[in-house]
Amino acid sequence: MIRSGGRAVVRRVGRLVVAVVRRARRLHPLAFFALLSLSVVFAIASAAWPTHVPASALVIPLLLGGLVLGFRQLVVFTLVTLMIASFVLVSRQAPVPMTGFLLVIGAIGWIVIAGAKVRNQLGVPGTRGESMLMELRDTLTAQGELPPLPSGWRAEVAIQSAGKSKFSGDFVVSTQRDDVLEVALVDVSGKGVDAGTRALLLSGAFGGLLGVVPVDDFLPAANRYLRRQDWEDDFATVVHVAVELTTGQFCVRTAGHPPAIQFDAWSGRWQTRDADGPLLGLMEAPEFAPNHGQLKPGDALFLYSDGMVETPRRDIGRGTDRLAGAAERLVAQGFRGGAAELVAAAGGPGDDSAIVIIHRLEHS
Repeated sequence: MIRSGGRAVVRRVGRLVVAVVRRARRLHPLAFFALLSLSVVFAIASAAWPTHVPASALVIPLLLGGLVLGFRQLVVFTLVTLMIASFVLVSRQAPVPMTGFLLVIGAIGWIVIAGAKVRNQLGVPGTRGESMLMELRDTLTAQGELPPLPSGWRAEVAIQSAGKSKFSGDFVVSTQRDDVLEVALVDVSGKGVDAGTRALLLSGAFGGLLGVVPVDDFLPAANRYLRRQDWEDDFATVVHVAVELTTGQFCVRTAGHPPAIQFDAWSGRWQTRDADGPLLGLMEAPEFAPNHGQLKPGDALFLYSDGMVETPRRDIGRGTDRLAGAAERLVAQGFRGGAAELVAAAGGPGDDSAIVIIHRLEHS
């Protein structure tokens, strides 16, 4: 296992490599001739010292070219590399089949060129495409962070993507204003990376709506926005809650989403907070029925996605009971760290899973 210090070194090295590649990309002609010179050096060294410098070393500048050269330059450089490789084999009278070696070099060049062509069409040559994906992932993660709450309250969120990828169709947006905490847990159609781009778009839009429009208007406004996108066969489910942090009064609304569940510390029972509402994006002017309640000291409210409770072999009702049973074991620890534990224990491996826990502490 890599310790925190090792991870920091790896991150620094990664940032340094990205910076060097970006710098090289600004100097296309210089990078081209530098790589060409490197190939010539490898060729001469391989011809002079065949036992120490293999001809396969020519693959190194070819791979570097895929990172720093433009598409047309890379095509030219690949052809030049093939000619240099032919020269090396002829001068060394290598026992390996010349045709087979050149075919391998050509195949590697074709793979590098194909990747560069795709990045060139996207307008993000080099490693910029990967950097953009990492930035988008970090943006989605940052938008899911809950705001700091006043004394007497604690909230946690955990999200697990299908297939353990870093992109998820489940996301959380939240805000706090005038002692009111608003949280929306959204599940976009699709799984993992396929739903990640739509999740990123909607997280920015829904995050902008949250706290700006009145609580009652959030889901209708989100529905209007989703319908304007005119996505074919795409929809989203949402559970939205507004909690008054001074009194504990809350209101839950859902749009085709599994209901919230509340833990009553006084009775030790779990209560489902049903709130009927259609999927977002399917109807022009849907209505979303509210469900009102109160979080007393010690109570907790759970918002979760269907990946936590539904599988092909288990319906939502049984899954909700199973989730409540798993959460029951966290009561003694005050649900601290419970979001991550529940996602790991109850989250389905074939679907995105997310959960939010809002807990009013007993000594508030």
